[in-house]
Amino acid sequence: MISSETINDYLSRLASRQPTPGGGAAAALHAAQGAALVAMVARYTTGPKYEQHAALVARITSAADHLIIEALRLADADEHAFQSVIDSYKLPSETEQLKATKAAAIRDALVQAAHTPAQLIKVSGEVVDLATELFDVANPNVISDVAAAADAARAAATTARVNIDINVVAIKDTAARTRLAEQTDGLEDKVVLAADALVKRVRERILS
Repeated sequence: MISSETINDYLSRLASRQPTPGGGAAAALHAAQGAALVAMVARYTTGPKYEQHAALVARITSAADHLIIEALRLADADEHAFQSVIDSYKLPSETEQLKATKAAAIRDALVQAAHTPAQLIKVSGEVVDLATELFDVANPNVISDVAAAADAARAAATTARVNIDINVVAIKDTAARTRLAEQTDGLEDKVVLAADALVKRVRERILS
């Protein structure tokens, strides 16, 4: 599992000539890092100086910690989902019945492989939302990490979008492809806009 291996082991697997892990897992780790940065900034925004914001900061810290776990779960889920796609293409197809069974398995695996990055985009949006909430009260000494969190979440969302697209176009069942497109089109737009706006605000504060 990605969540339990060392960074070096993960990067070695990512760099190797094997199908998993790939971009989907990398996107999930972007989101996990974004959430971790939010949690770090929140933990630096504590003590007497920030006492009036203690409840808000505590909620953000708890939520960010949860998103780290969820993003790592999605990293593992993406790896498993893509492996299922690979396995479905290897199914036998010598008879019409086997061909139909294989086609259904491929369709189902591709749909699931697209749902995982769709969930990741939602997680990425939550990371940006937390970072935005934290911005106004954050310890100014670590304010740049709010922007870093937003950038990481944006990368997660845009990478996840590409992974959805590549799975959607591979689905031959027109109805299934249309349903999936309707469920996922534009999911990342809000995340990207919010992340860009937050990074701009952080830079303006730093440079003011």
